[in-house]
Amino acid sequence: MLSKYAFLLSAAIAAVPASCQSSVARAPAQIIEEHGLTMKTRDGVALQADLYRPAAEGRYPTLLQRTPYSKDNTADFARTAAARGYLVVVQDVRGRYKSEGEWYAFRHEAEDGYDAVEWAAALPHSNGKVGMFGGSYVGATQMLAAIAHPPHLAGICPIVTASNYYGNWVYQGGAFEQWFNESWTSGLAQDTLDHLIRDNTNARLSATVLPLDRYPVFNLPLPESAAALTSRLAPYFLDWLAHPTYDGYWKQWSIEENYQNIQVPALTVAAWYDIFQGGSLRNYIGLRENAGSEAARKGQRLVVVIGGHAGSGRQIGAVDFGPAAEQFDLNKVTLDWYDYLFMGKQNQFSSDKPVKIFVMGKNQWRDEPSWPLKRARQLPYLLASGGKANSAAGDGVLEARTSPSNGSDSFVYDPANPVPTVGGPLCCDNQHMAAGPRDQQEVEARQDVLVYSTPALARDLEVTGPVTLDLFATSSAVDTDLTAKLVDVGPDGFARNLTEGILRARFRESTTGAPKFMTPGQVYEFKIDLWSTSNVFLKGHRIRLEVSSSNFPRFDRNLNTGKDAGTSASMVTATNTVLHDAAHPSALILPIVPEH
Repeated sequence: MLSKYAFLLSAAIAAVPASCQSSVARAPAQIIEEHGLTMKTRDGVALQADLYRPAAEGRYPTLLQRTPYSKDNTADFARTAAARGYLVVVQDVRGRYKSEGEWYAFRHEAEDGYDAVEWAAALPHSNGKVGMFGGSYVGATQMLAAIAHPPHLAGICPIVTASNYYGNWVYQGGAFEQWFNESWTSGLAQDTLDHLIRDNTNARLSATVLPLDRYPVFNLPLPESAAALTSRLAPYFLDWLAHPTYDGYWKQWSIEENYQNIQVPALTVAAWYDIFQGGSLRNYIGLRENAGSEAARKGQRLVVVIGGHAGSGRQIGAVDFGPAAEQFDLNKVTLDWYDYLFMGKQNQFSSDKPVKIFVMGKNQWRDEPSWPLKRARQLPYLLASGGKANSAAGDGVLEARTSPSNGSDSFVYDPANPVPTVGGPLCCDNQHMAAGPRDQQEVEARQDVLVYSTPALARDLEVTGPVTLDLFATSSAVDTDLTAKLVDVGPDGFARNLTEGILRARFRESTTGAPKFMTPGQVYEFKIDLWSTSNVFLKGHRIRLEVSSSNFPRFDRNLNTGKDAGTSASMVTATNTVLHDAAHPSALILPIVPEH
């Protein structure tokens, strides 16, 4: 089953297709490889690693990757890096593939990461300076190790990874990231099963996990038999369901609350259509402002690409982003970062502009002095209609003006018939749920989707930075979800999703502490974080906002009862109303970049 997750196994980034790996090939120079090196953790668990280094005698800066996706998958990149003058160590994390111990997401990465950095620094031919690299969960192994600040860690390169494993990994806006959590967990389960069989801990377990689309965690709530199997293969998944608020379980692994403990420069790579985009950008800002030393704060760099987990190269999803998109080579960028940091080479990271972003629409790369852009101004686009904004055929409009129009729009949200996920920041099964930019016209034909659009633009308009929706709404239910999606509509009607968000009503004030249910019919304000984008809406295009109450199966369905889908199957419909009048000026807030 893990073949479905080949894109998670890249050397420099978990979750990037092979088209991004163009610089990786068999090493052109003599290198030495050592396989099956054993490191003992502080509690005596044996972790397995492979080593690659130049054949010439000497001491070299060391690049370390700690991965749950098998160290074998980093071999090509490691050979290339070794030929470039690095000692490369790739280690299976605890409980994965050749390493001993029990696999439990996030639990051991800080301590094991600290031990691995110090072990790698002491290896023969290491000069004692260690940098880490990789993406997705491999980014988590870096961030958690960096928080423990091992003395010989000198740099990290976290790629498309999160800043908070509650708020932008397992949940978002209080909603459970169902598609990602279940597909990722299912993909990891095969090796966990192999470990159980190898260790003879349960001889009755089958040697093959069910195919992804039939794996039992895909049914919420879990039947008893599926919960029992999940408790053996993915106990952390059940713990995630048991902790639907940001409590001590999540805080023990929070990156955001520990930026001051990270004392090394970092190259953060984010992506507009990536499932961890919000966390990646928060990591860059958080480290730039709060890292534990001035050198670390000044040493932060940011690159924002297009796809991340959603894909790479020129064609991502249903959109061709042009020849500039093909210029990005992640493996080369990773090695350039360490050439700059460890070898003092002058390259793209020597620039006085620490931020590089891909601007969609114009499809160009651009260097920037900061993120977010200081010159961007926050402009509210007010929602308006004649009361019938349902679907793209309705009368909903977006207006860049200061005086709101009176009115409201209502729709019925039925959890038994949720709005389907079409593209967007998805992981980890593109075969069953295609990711990235996709045409949203199918979604916009539904009566339970409110659609607000500007007229066709008279000139190009750039939107770069964080996007938010300030929404005033009522519901007939005690709890419901509010979803939002920013869309670029071309003259041909193609409606390209840019970025999106969700907010569970009971968490509208906070995701900590007890949830606050609604009083049916009472007006509440919902501030929905749509994360960020960089897109030029070209002349003749329209800016569009979609508002609804579901985006399934990316997020679990709100049952409108106040109970979680992980423990209950009972559901009711909700009539949800969006208000846009003088007392309730619902508005989409866009970061507009002035023309030069």
